[in-house]
Amino acid sequence: MRNPLLRPWLTEKSTRLTEQKGQYVFKVKPDANKDDIKRAVEEKFGVDVRSIRTVNCLGKSRRQYTRKGLIAGKKNDWKKAVVTLGDGQVIDYYSGSAEKGDKKD
Repeated sequence: MRNPLLRPWLTEKSTRLTEQKGQYVFKVKPDANKDDIKRAVEEKFGVDVRSIRTVNCLGKSRRQYTRKGLIAGKKNDWKKAVVTLGDGQVIDYYSGSAEKGDKKD
């Protein structure tokens, strides 16, 4: 697989995980496995990955009422990966690199 990482998943909950536990959340391709994700994070950010948890998220159903009747559809399914790094390692999403050292409080 080329690069399973699609983008960082930046929400209130993922930011809290980063600050409290040093875990980072990424949106990944649905067919990616843990080995592919680990390899991609280590190559892109130059960090040691301790563990990875993945979650398959189902796409939501959508309905729209129009003059011609009900139009039903569905958003795509997607996958989320929670990556735990080694002690003292930090990922900077914006520069695309990792820093070693103390986390900021």
